[in-house]
Amino acid sequence: MNLPASDSTTVARLVCADKTAARRIADLLDEMLDGDEVACASFEADDGSWQVALHFADLPDQAELRRLVASAAGEDAAAALIIETVETRDWVAESLAGLTPVRAGRFVVHGSHDRQRLKNNDLNIEIEAALAFGTGHHGTTRGCLMALDMLAKKKRRFHVLDIGTGSGVLAIAAAKIFHTRPLASDIDPVAVAAARDNARLNRVGPLVSLAHAPGTRDPRILRGAPYDLIFANILLGPLTRLAAPIARLVAPGGRVVLSGLLPSHANAARSIYAAQGLHLERRRDLEGWTTLILRR
Repeated sequence: MNLPASDSTTVARLVCADKTAARRIADLLDEMLDGDEVACASFEADDGSWQVALHFADLPDQAELRRLVASAAGEDAAAALIIETVETRDWVAESLAGLTPVRAGRFVVHGSHDRQRLKNNDLNIEIEAALAFGTGHHGTTRGCLMALDMLAKKKRRFHVLDIGTGSGVLAIAAAKIFHTRPLASDIDPVAVAAARDNARLNRVGPLVSLAHAPGTRDPRILRGAPYDLIFANILLGPLTRLAAPIARLVAPGGRVVLSGLLPSHANAARSIYAAQGLHLERRRDLEGWTTLILRR
């Protein structure tokens, strides 16, 4: 059913008559579709309507998809199916434009040119993004840092996993505030190298462990479980596919912080993770992006 992968996330949405219809259609489609290639959820949208959302790992064959929807919900539903693509953007270029220190709770993320302007009582993190995403200037990273700051006020120590670490900013922040040994992973070897350099630059190199791995597929990640706190600041498609693997890694009472979500997609992600036993504790909308704090 799938075409070759593209640098984007594809979401198909269907507005349903009510909650019962949405859940029935979602269950039918979930049985028809390959669970390794697509995540399916029913949820209540911000406008009060009930919808079914399908999140695809690869670009789907739209004609085949509409045929399956027709068999589950009828021809009118198939015709009304909305298929949208969220393109991957050059976050690094955008983050570096007009780069100035940015505050997220007690954290201040800055470049080398602003070292002299910093206060010693802040938790300062110096990031030179290079080719890796995550300077703290984007709403997704800042939302995660603010979540970390809030959670650190409730508990002195967390065993932390950062999936899709990018520049390493979240792992560095966790090492600084908890003085523990966070584990960070990324599918991109360039990001792993940049994160390692940034950890050394911030004098937490010996604390931050790094793994070059897709998702949770690394023996070090599995050996380190369970985790009190897991960050996943990545694109919508990977977030949905990682729901079950992430849930298996969380300690009882532990938290998962999700970001990289558009506000219109947040309820779908929330529903997918709730099915894994992770329920919403707090939601933060910032600069057009949503960060969710979930708790087991």
